[in-house]
Amino acid sequence: MAGTESDILQNRVFAFMRDPKSYSNNLETVEEHETHGAIVFLAGNIAYKIKKAVKFPYMDFSTLEKRHQFCEREMAINQPAAPEIYLGLTAITQEADGSLAFDGNGPEVEWTVKMQRFDQKLMLDQLPHALVTDKTLIDQLAKAVLDYHQAAPCNNVSDGPGRVQILIDELKDSYKGASDIFPAEKVAQFEKLAEEHLARAYYCLRLRGRRGFVRRCHGDLHLRNIVLMEKKPVLFDALEFDEELATIDVLYDLAFLLMDLDQRHMSQAANQLLNRYLYLSGDLENIYGLKAMPLFLAIRAGIRAMVANDHAQQLTGREQKTEFASAQQYFSTALQYLTAKTPMLITIGGFSGTGKTTLAARLASTPEHAPGYLHFRSDLERKTLFNIAETKRLDQSGYTREVTEKVYAKLQHKARIALKAGQQVIVDAVFSKKEERTAFEQLAAELDVPFIGIWLEADESVISARVAARKNDASDATPAVVHQQIARGASGLDWHRIDASGTELDSLRQALQISDFSDID
Repeated sequence: MAGTESDILQNRVFAFMRDPKSYSNNLETVEEHETHGAIVFLAGNIAYKIKKAVKFPYMDFSTLEKRHQFCEREMAINQPAAPEIYLGLTAITQEADGSLAFDGNGPEVEWTVKMQRFDQKLMLDQLPHALVTDKTLIDQLAKAVLDYHQAAPCNNVSDGPGRVQILIDELKDSYKGASDIFPAEKVAQFEKLAEEHLARAYYCLRLRGRRGFVRRCHGDLHLRNIVLMEKKPVLFDALEFDEELATIDVLYDLAFLLMDLDQRHMSQAANQLLNRYLYLSGDLENIYGLKAMPLFLAIRAGIRAMVANDHAQQLTGREQKTEFASAQQYFSTALQYLTAKTPMLITIGGFSGTGKTTLAARLASTPEHAPGYLHFRSDLERKTLFNIAETKRLDQSGYTREVTEKVYAKLQHKARIALKAGQQVIVDAVFSKKEERTAFEQLAAELDVPFIGIWLEADESVISARVAARKNDASDATPAVVHQQIARGASGLDWHRIDASGTELDSLRQALQISDFSDID
């Protein structure tokens, strides 16, 4: 804490906030939630957030003046994105008789951010089942994050790598000051691997800094800072205490959310979120920017380790041990993200209805290295060429030879960028023509990356029934289209064949049994 007098006064404020009698609406109880930097008091339908009088190397709330300043900053940053939550500031004043009051006549002794209380069960960290099973929710989340980034003020910087270097150095110094929690040899390993990743991503980061990908982002984008309101994700509680920490690459901002999902064993949701964000952004530079993603994920996990260690210092007993263990777990995770993964290319072909997209999505989240494979889908690329919504149907003019050639060329271009950025890639398309398959085989050979070609097949009656049952899908195929595809056939097939007539899980099991997968990494 900042000082004895400040401690005593703020403790009086906390006692006042905990007392139901302090409020005018006949409360029976007041709930509170504490972090290392703040306490939130839940009183009726209102939440009051008070910043603790603490000072860390990265966060200084040690004086009333600073806490007031950062409360104002918190309102200014968060209200545009979540006006339904952020209501304004409320002062805690000390009256002439020494009592405390909300917005009284005496001098201010503390400041609170006043917020509309919401159902905590609707915070995304409380909805693991929905995040895993509801594809629409993840799609909405990707759009909410992208919208936030696109609305954020742009800050063109010439030293993108330098900003990342500062983060690495701060983490390293923090770890060295807690050698009992972070072993010296592991800290040295972290420093070495992080520096190697930074060197590989140096020019990528410098270019992104100059081209507008560094913005005033959320800065603290994890599941507890997102809530469903009117069934849509709303981002709140953006980082307010350090503009440098929040003025970052948009992919670094996204990395926190990906890491949080991954650590909660929701790798499929993390993978879907990344792929959807990339698709909605439509920016190929974000695909190449993934060259820095392992480092971004590692820094995010590393910061969580540092914060958990700092929070543990404020605790005692079992709670302290639990928080120290959390710090060590996040640190171990940071090291795992820095472990190199092998770029590779998987293509999945087959006639409409064989389950290409479903299998690709399942395979995409299977690697140990989060956030998994990038998934490029021909149906989506075709709709993008015509600048129409993915579920809007195209007529025959969207399926000419010239259009199809453009679709495959775009898929190949995206795959090339992603592979050069060190990513693992899955491309899903019909691939009925030999030259379409050969082009991707040659791409893998040219870039010297492992290649797996998969061909799905099933009886016409099975896949026609699946196609007929589709709703709200990017594919325009009909049973008649399936019949035409089968009549034309697919000559010269030499990819791994999978019987796709069974369940999704049956196809996944067969794919994972392909011997080439065991040789990856």
